[in-house]
Amino acid sequence: MPELKLPEVELNIYGPKDPVEVPVVENYVITKESSPNFVRHITFDISGTELVGRVKVGQSIGIIPPGKNERGRDHKLRLYSVSSPNGGENGKPHLISTTVKRTIEELDNKLYLGVASNYLADLQPGDKVKMTGPSGKRFLLPENPKEFNYLFFATGTGIAPFRGMIMELFEKGDFQNDCALIFGCPYRTDLLYSDYFEKMAQEHSNFYYLKSISRENRRKDGSKHYVQTKIEDEEELLLPILQKKNTLIYICGLKGMETGIYKELIRLGLEEYLDIRKKLPEDLNEIPRGDFKMFIKPSNRTFEEVY
Repeated sequence: MPELKLPEVELNIYGPKDPVEVPVVENYVITKESSPNFVRHITFDISGTELVGRVKVGQSIGIIPPGKNERGRDHKLRLYSVSSPNGGENGKPHLISTTVKRTIEELDNKLYLGVASNYLADLQPGDKVKMTGPSGKRFLLPENPKEFNYLFFATGTGIAPFRGMIMELFEKGDFQNDCALIFGCPYRTDLLYSDYFEKMAQEHSNFYYLKSISRENRRKDGSKHYVQTKIEDEEELLLPILQKKNTLIYICGLKGMETGIYKELIRLGLEEYLDIRKKLPEDLNEIPRGDFKMFIKPSNRTFEEVY
């Protein structure tokens, strides 16, 4: 296996007490028209700030919504994964992007609107936001990214860093190893950036775009499709990649998705992707969901960012 070394990155060039103000340059919906969800791609112009050229794919930016909460305190910043590559959106270092889902929920018979997500979703080009960051120093591509294979597992807006990473790997023209993106969502209308990933799969024989849609068709045994079930359903494709000593796994999205992935890795005898802390029961389902991390954590070949 090649030496796995993560690049040195800068952190918190701007903090919550000294954010920088930057304008929005584009804000558009990336879900299909018939989707019940609203997910947007938002690009910011960081020209003239210390962030230009210093935000890496896999890191996050912070956004501070204006106004105060119900206790009269300023709203806290929210972190959003960068969805543009290291060279910036459309190859422009002064543009960085993120992916935001408008949060709309009903709690106790009352409508709840996520403060930061709805603030961002409402912005128009030219509007300015208070930004902090960058944050994050582990969920990164290696210094020598072309020497590895990748399995990217994403749900929802967890797709954001993988859009940028795939651009980083392939759009420079000479990535020869294998890369598979496994994306999970409830309905096909919620496939994010699907036109781009379909195009990449057509243009690059070493890129595989696997969609796992949970609320439409069922698997042969009647169970639902999830990102972890793709490991079994596409075992002929994925197992040879997983068995290579230079393969890395990245997981981003809803908390809990990693548990099913780790169970599948154990089923296949691929413990090298895991740091097993305690003796495992024969039936992994005996481990209470909340206790799973007491038994298993990611090894240095597995990168996890769940929320």
